Amino acid sequence: MDFNMKKLASDAGVFFTRAVQFTEEKLGQAEKTELDAHFENLLARADSTKNWTEKIQRQTEVLLQPNPSTRVEEFLYEKLDRKVPSRVTNGELLAQYMIEAANDFGPTSPYGKTLIKVGETERRLGGAERDFIHSASINFLTPLRNFLEGDWRTISKERRILQNRRLDLDACKARLKKAKAAEAKAAAEHELRMAQTEFDRQAEVTRLLLEGISSTHVNHLRCLHEFAEAQTTYYAQCYQYMLDLQKQLGKLPGTFVGNAESVSPPPDNASPTVAAAAASVAGPAVPTIPVVPTAVGAPGSAPAVEALNASDVKPPASGTRKARVLYDYEAADSSELSLLSDEMIMVYSLPGMDPDWLVGERGNQKGKVPVTYLELLS
Repeated sequence: MDFNMKKLASDAGVFFTRAVQFTEEKLGQAEKTELDAHFENLLARADSTKNWTEKIQRQTEVLLQPNPSTRVEEFLYEKLDRKVPSRVTNGELLAQYMIEAANDFGPTSPYGKTLIKVGETERRLGGAERDFIHSASINFLTPLRNFLEGDWRTISKERRILQNRRLDLDACKARLKKAKAAEAKAAAEHELRMAQTEFDRQAEVTRLLLEGISSTHVNHLRCLHEFAEAQTTYYAQCYQYMLDLQKQLGKLPGTFVGNAESVSPPPDNASPTVAAAAASVAGPAVPTIPVVPTAVGAPGSAPAVEALNASDVKPPASGTRKARVLYDYEAADSSELSLLSDEMIMVYSLPGMDPDWLVGERGNQKGKVPVTYLELLS
């Protein structure tokens, strides 16, 4: 390889001169041209934008892909300009295992049927996650990367050029001060005018680029709205899928074999969830998800809770409250009241009634309603 020794020596000399000039400026022994306050604010704003954009980008990547080794692999594929291999999500992989297990245990058995239902839901959840990751990557991560790898690199390059122009300008000012002879002063003044022109031109170019940060913020604001919209859609889909799964599991019959003689009846004040769990040990029952009670009252509890008759139950003189229904609820029997999401009903409690349940009224309809499905209003 051929080396240009003159250019190498010249570059080394410029580097040494710059180092000396920086040192003298730090020690206050050399004059330094200061930028105006507005320009300094633009520089600080640009640096802040770059730093926070990097942090937001990195953490978003962690959110979308928690596995660090996979992130590194995707980064390498991107740098090599190769297509990232398609991967199944964790939900889809879990769904595959569940369905394969159901086929092995027997798809017609209660456990097999439940595995299939849950597996199908996990597959839908995995698909929703894949769509969210794809949308977030295109609409949010890509614009952040484009700014850091495009606009910010251009800004950094022009800032370095401006710094060199400033150093040249200050060097010319120093030479003019040291010039004694008339010819030397004239030459120094000419160099100073040229350096000042170059500095002003580069300062204007850099200023325009820094002012463009405002447009970057507007673009990132739009991308942020799209990211939030995609995340909202994703979680709404997941919530709906789980509600559908809950309803499906509630309709699947299950048989749990146990020793009926060793099972004691649940206490009178047991919650619907505890009563359902105790009843399932003794014989056939409908499985329920613990956080959402769907079973009827426990045996031996107060008559008002066991079999609610609309003609017999009278609301108390005080204690009646309005409630907003949070989720749809399908009554398990005639003693319960079916609910629709967002509707308003009147609710109250009766003496000896299970605290997990209230009496709900909608017009002429009455029935037990689970507290977990309600938002009690004043």
